[in-house]
Amino acid sequence: MKILFVSSEAHPFNKSGGLGDVAYSLPKALAKTIDIRVIMPKYTSIHDKYCSKMKLISKFTTNVSWREKYVGLYRMKYDNIPFYFIDNEDYFNRPNAYGYFDDGERFAYFSRAVIDAIEHMNFIPDIIHCNDWQSALVPVFLKAFYGKKYKNIKVIYTIHNLKFQGVYNEKTLYDILGLSEYYFDEERMKFNDAISYMKGGIIFSDYITTVSSTYANEIKYPFFGEGLHGLFQKLNYKVLGIVNGIDYDTFNPRKDKELNTKYGISTRSKKIKNKLALQRELGLLESENIPVIGVVTRLTGQKGLDLIAHILEELLILDVQLVVLGTGDIQFEDLFKYYAHIYPSKLSANITFDSTLAKKIYAGSDIFLMPSLFEPCGLSQLISMRYGTIPIVRETGGLKDTVIPYNEFKETGTGFGFKNYNAHELLQTLKYALKIYENKDKWDKLIKNAMERKSSWANAAKEYKKIYRALINKK
Repeated sequence: MKILFVSSEAHPFNKSGGLGDVAYSLPKALAKTIDIRVIMPKYTSIHDKYCSKMKLISKFTTNVSWREKYVGLYRMKYDNIPFYFIDNEDYFNRPNAYGYFDDGERFAYFSRAVIDAIEHMNFIPDIIHCNDWQSALVPVFLKAFYGKKYKNIKVIYTIHNLKFQGVYNEKTLYDILGLSEYYFDEERMKFNDAISYMKGGIIFSDYITTVSSTYANEIKYPFFGEGLHGLFQKLNYKVLGIVNGIDYDTFNPRKDKELNTKYGISTRSKKIKNKLALQRELGLLESENIPVIGVVTRLTGQKGLDLIAHILEELLILDVQLVVLGTGDIQFEDLFKYYAHIYPSKLSANITFDSTLAKKIYAGSDIFLMPSLFEPCGLSQLISMRYGTIPIVRETGGLKDTVIPYNEFKETGTGFGFKNYNAHELLQTLKYALKIYENKDKWDKLIKNAMERKSSWANAAKEYKKIYRALINKK
């Protein structure tokens, strides 16, 4: 079984979000039993310690419509996973992976180059596994330009976040993609009066996965479907949700060198030392008894930051401390900076990206806040449970699938949830959690439940292997 995993980012080379984690952790789990390789752009921002180990294996050209563009194909192994890198400085010599006026052209080039790279790899995959809009054109191009050459290759397409579809004007279809009028159709890539790369990926792939079961169902409805809900209803037979996992080597409180004190399920009483160290580092009052609430996220509306903003003063009146880490919309960045100035002993606003501090927050907090408007899967709630920090989530997407609501009478569950997108429903849920926190025995049992939850990639890897096998055997 040969799988080529296509992603616009992957840990540790380049990561802006959950896709980067998945593009490393899932292949790592699968590589134990199948031949899986990852291909991504060779961004010039990739650290020299990795670039120095990459070997140039081929140079060739690929088409961006009528233009011929250079492709350098590099290869290296990392954690026993073969990684390939598509090199073109015109497209990938940028400080960031995304956010440029020519992103549509950059990732059209990438998708076409991935297919042309196959004959230079000495590796013809049975399945190409594509991810999000940046590689959505791979199945489109396969059908349009490589139908005879690679007719036996199947494509799985995974949607990590439907909100970002790669929508461009009609001219892009001809001038950048080199596709005919045939593709500007409601049954193919037409989306309103433009084209959607993601829609093309959905239609021309053999199978579609999303990153949680609930999200796979939610996207069939207008609120979550981003204009494609009707398409998902129609293609329901080939859409499946598989919840993400986390890498247990990366996120392991028993071995994590970035923590003040290591601990595990049987030694969870040591977790308190990380709380005191976090308070000390961030200039908060050191206290074992004051509950610390952690927030590690992109500061955007999707993540429920407007709910937190609405109740922030009411929250800070309580006997709690709030630690925020992340960047995003200026309104939320400024909000947390302002209140950190007003309440310096109760709120620490860290408007940056710091993976080490993130680990310290996961380990040092008592409660983790994740009140998302929508959440295809979410990894932070899985990491927080792994570190014995209790999540409070809105019951949507992967948050609903992974956090079991606490039952005070049976002492079961792994966190707290609320259903409606309502700030005071969030506040009441938080107050209930704080009430349980006062009972140290109950809270300790809740920590144990959370840490015992199985969140590794093992289950997801099994599900993906089933899909791969079924597609390969399908005539």
